[in-house]
Amino acid sequence: MTLFNKKLWVGVKEYTLITLGVLLYVMGWIIFLIPNNMIGGGVTGLGSIVQYATGGAIKIGWTYFVVNAGLLVAALFTLGRSFGAKSVYAILLTSVALNVGQGLFPQEIIQLLALDNGKLMCTISGGIMVGVGIGMSISQGGSTGGTDIIALIVNKYRNVSPGRMILILDAVIILSSLFVPSYMPDGTLMNWPDKITTVIYGFILIMIVSSVLDVYLSGSRQSVQIFVLSRKYAEIADAITRDLHRGVTVLNGKGWYTQQDMQVLMLITRKTDLKVFLKYITTIDPAAFVSVSSVTGVYGKGFDKFKLGGKK
Repeated sequence: MTLFNKKLWVGVKEYTLITLGVLLYVMGWIIFLIPNNMIGGGVTGLGSIVQYATGGAIKIGWTYFVVNAGLLVAALFTLGRSFGAKSVYAILLTSVALNVGQGLFPQEIIQLLALDNGKLMCTISGGIMVGVGIGMSISQGGSTGGTDIIALIVNKYRNVSPGRMILILDAVIILSSLFVPSYMPDGTLMNWPDKITTVIYGFILIMIVSSVLDVYLSGSRQSVQIFVLSRKYAEIADAITRDLHRGVTVLNGKGWYTQQDMQVLMLITRKTDLKVFLKYITTIDPAAFVSVSSVTGVYGKGFDKFKLGGKK
């Protein structure tokens, strides 16, 4: 197989998996969450609030597209780099699928799979599908945009981890649904007790999505250790310490095959922030050699504190 054919095959495989991930993500919303007027985190959760408040006049896909387009432009000017063709493709496909897909599934199927099984089962089923869908897209280099862009922009100016920022934004979006009218599919206005219940289910949903995404991408450990071999090691180290506010250790090494001295970057970060770090590294040097391993027991500033038994 020639180099061109190999790259073509890899590209086709990546875009195919991104497409499948997006479709799985959209199906989780269309089949299980939207029919129950469920609220989730991120831009899709915001779009669902708008759709319910307008009685379906403004579908989720429109809000999803407009907000993400604005965020991509903001990221371009603020961060100085775009999120790549794969992310733009994933955002466009998700926007279209969220609108068009709502009329494709027969009501009988939605009634059988979702409405007849109750909101809790729909929250669990929809959360699993959404989490796996996001994981498939991210694992192939595609970003669904939304709150992770906001988190990265805020992180540039404030020492707040992207993972924590995303959780805060999701909580704000879900709680905001309490102050916006929500119309059920039959046109009736949702009452306050049901809205409070929906908020609770919303928090359960983001916990399920986060856990499933965690397992799909990098297991259940909390931190990862990254080694980077690159000719542009100084530029990468500067970008990580300046923009992501993380410490980087430069180790002296020697390539035994080439017999050349080299510098190796070593850093530890939360796994929720891993994709942000990888995006920075590959943007500066696409040819960088990166090793990622799961670690436990990370203690010190920015991580866990020692918990020693006994009294002083």
